[in-house]
Amino acid sequence: MSGETMSITTSDGAFAAYVARPQAPTAPAIVVIQEIFGVNQVMRDIADDLAAKGYLAVCPDLFWRIEPGIDITDHTEAEWKKAFELYNAFDVDKGVADIAATIAAVRSLPACSGNVGAVGYCLGGLLVFLTATRTDADASVAYYGVGVEKFTAEAEKLQHPLLMHIAEADQFVPKAAQEVILAALKDHPEIEIHTYLGRDHAFARKGGEHYDAADAETANRRTLDFFRKTIG
Repeated sequence: MSGETMSITTSDGAFAAYVARPQAPTAPAIVVIQEIFGVNQVMRDIADDLAAKGYLAVCPDLFWRIEPGIDITDHTEAEWKKAFELYNAFDVDKGVADIAATIAAVRSLPACSGNVGAVGYCLGGLLVFLTATRTDADASVAYYGVGVEKFTAEAEKLQHPLLMHIAEADQFVPKAAQEVILAALKDHPEIEIHTYLGRDHAFARKGGEHYDAADAETANRRTLDFFRKTIG
């Protein structure tokens, strides 16, 4: 297992992605979709962990159109300010197009055995929901996606399995939004939803203010079981 970078080319330009390789020469792949802090240590650690579990993990720099190479934390007020500036400047549709380009690039790698999943957190949780509805990803997992309630109608396009983790006390996804999401999606045949009572946003982010080790472990175990079942 080693961390490296690859370049992904689109009609608008090229961007970098962090790559973590498993020990096996070929493996199913998972595209890791960032929070609002860029491809930082948290995201690289997630990719490394997936690689240790046998997956080819690729984390693309989705802020490249605004500012390439963002790598900040959630530890200072200045970094939070920067993160929200990036979030507000981010073009969701172009971000999903960049994820589609990443999936295509990953599928073409000799190290990819064929199946490609996606997992996203926070902003990435929304992006992975849209990845599930707009791309050919074989399976997708959304952690506490922000803004999903605005896009629930897109679920009619969903053709591959989607697992969603919802933080019941999420400060960025209020109860009204959660009700919209659950009412629209809970009976969809391709969607599995788990709600974590009392948990706030980013409860699975190690080192974060709202990290909960027990529920993070539960969510991550469900994610791994889901990927084992859907992409191998």
